[in-house]
Amino acid sequence: MIQFSEVSLQRGTQFLLEQADMTIFEGQKVGLIGANGAGKSSLFALVRGQLHADTGEVILPGQRRISFMAQEVEDVDRTALEYCLDGDDRLRMIEAKIEESQAKGDDHGHAHWLSEYENAHGYTAQARGETLLQGLGFKMADMQKKVADFSGGWRIRLNLARALMCPSDILLLDEPTNHLDLDAVMWLENWLRNYPGTLLLISHDRDFLDGICSHIVHLYQKKLNLYKGNYSDYERQRAEHLAQQQSMFEQQQRKRAHLQEYVDRFRYKATKAKQAQSRLKMLEKMEQIGPAHIDSQFEFSIPMAEKTSAQLVSLIQADLGYVLEDGSHKVQLPQSNFSIRDGQRIGLLGPNGAGKSTLIKSLVQELDLLDGERVYGENTKIGYFSQHQLSALDLEASPVLHIQRITPTALEADVRKYLGGFGFIGDDALRAVKGFSGGEKARLALSLIAWRKPNLLVLDEPTNHLDIEMRQALTEALQEFNGAILVVSHDRHLLNSTVDEFFLVADHKIEAFDGDLHSYHQWLQARQQQANQAERAVANEAKADKVDRKEERRKAAELREKLRPLRKAIEKHEKTMQTAQSHLDTISEAMSDNSLYEAANKDKLQALLADEAKWKKSLEEAEEAWFEAQDELEQAEAAL
Repeated sequence: MIQFSEVSLQRGTQFLLEQADMTIFEGQKVGLIGANGAGKSSLFALVRGQLHADTGEVILPGQRRISFMAQEVEDVDRTALEYCLDGDDRLRMIEAKIEESQAKGDDHGHAHWLSEYENAHGYTAQARGETLLQGLGFKMADMQKKVADFSGGWRIRLNLARALMCPSDILLLDEPTNHLDLDAVMWLENWLRNYPGTLLLISHDRDFLDGICSHIVHLYQKKLNLYKGNYSDYERQRAEHLAQQQSMFEQQQRKRAHLQEYVDRFRYKATKAKQAQSRLKMLEKMEQIGPAHIDSQFEFSIPMAEKTSAQLVSLIQADLGYVLEDGSHKVQLPQSNFSIRDGQRIGLLGPNGAGKSTLIKSLVQELDLLDGERVYGENTKIGYFSQHQLSALDLEASPVLHIQRITPTALEADVRKYLGGFGFIGDDALRAVKGFSGGEKARLALSLIAWRKPNLLVLDEPTNHLDIEMRQALTEALQEFNGAILVVSHDRHLLNSTVDEFFLVADHKIEAFDGDLHSYHQWLQARQQQANQAERAVANEAKADKVDRKEERRKAAELREKLRPLRKAIEKHEKTMQTAQSHLDTISEAMSDNSLYEAANKDKLQALLADEAKWKKSLEEAEEAWFEAQDELEQAEAAL
């Protein structure tokens, strides 16, 4: 149990907490949310004992092992695998004792520490470390690379792996997904779901919080407000409270009216049908979640260029990649054909290192084509966001000055009003960028893009460093944007809410992906399973010469017999999944009929939605059972 009792914490002249109370019980998984600067990291410091409350007390049970994710990398001369294994400091201590007793010839001590080594699961430590690193995107070839050879983002991943490696009762993670791609986020979510201890998680990724948390703590007005359930549950509960206030309700209604106007205009226009559908879904959800964000300081729109082109950009038979130092070409995506039309809203999926960033950089001319052709529309105007844009900001200039350099004739009052929507209120609009946090720099970069009125937005991880309220504001702005969008993001809520189609970058190809993010997760699982099977096959081949063939056949027969019930269960769940997916496909086809959304067909629509919910639940249950059976099968195979 972690208990905050009437805790007050002052930093400088400002109180972060005042008479705050909170109790977290063992095994709970708690998401910690709040505006940047509200005191989330300070709360972690209180739990770790690095800070002490000015009044009140923080009570932790004795002999509880705390693991936390460091923000700085300490020992850059270690290999990646060694650095990860260092997270288990007790195991490292035991290893040192084993060496010490061996050097002294202390047989009794040596035997004792070898026993402790086994109890600490030392013999499986390397395999567990490799599994953690692979799950976070490292390749086997990376295991022996020095920490110093990795970039800053990959070093943060190493710190995360190190924290997960440490056996703990309490795990503290501060924005663990910031430097992860979508694949790694999905892997980490599954790992944390199975973590047996108490988890305190600072995150601005709502879908990540939804998939893990049993409780949400909102740091608001210097209090710790505890909500039961995941982030969506928190949103609904807070919305119920805020929606009672009439002025806020009226603001929500204006947003609803704006979305409804778009739906009414474009519902029956073939070229805008998908966009209208996505906004209709958002409209349905707004009654639940809208009021939870209606008191946000962020509210902005992205105006579109006055002119556009039907075909905004095309790559024709293009080789995409890099020129190496020796002048040779490294082609990641050969003979690629890819185009973006006006109004398209595309999400890019694909494993880490497959070429998503290469594709984006090639489209915006950050990379030259190695071969082929790149064609822009006559009126194409691209707004490009990446983490590199943050470093390109003038550290000595203010947000106002950045805008005035783009448009010298712009009045300061108009510029300051515009920047207010991005959270730069009062003197913040006149502060030099050098004092900005990562989130503030990201907001400024987004404001500069919006100011230029693009007709194509190319966004590479736009939500990094943004808090939940700003992410929500960005999502709403992208929903209302009438131009084209191409986005890479690990934020599943952003993708689900703003794009209409996905393209997959994998195996040196760019191709349309016929599915949603859930389908992509299944694709990743199957791909990983195939890779694991291939690795096992190679390992088995290496041992083949040492194994008696007859004995091998006997063992294989035994294995098949022992695993038969599990394989049958897996087949059963697969059939159930196929049946459910077939029904969902039929429902999806039926719901593509625009006439269904007319008032006369309201009952038919509701019936379809009910059927859809039923089969989605059946699919989810079958998938969960499939994964459990698959896990049992793999464990059984490993044990034999």
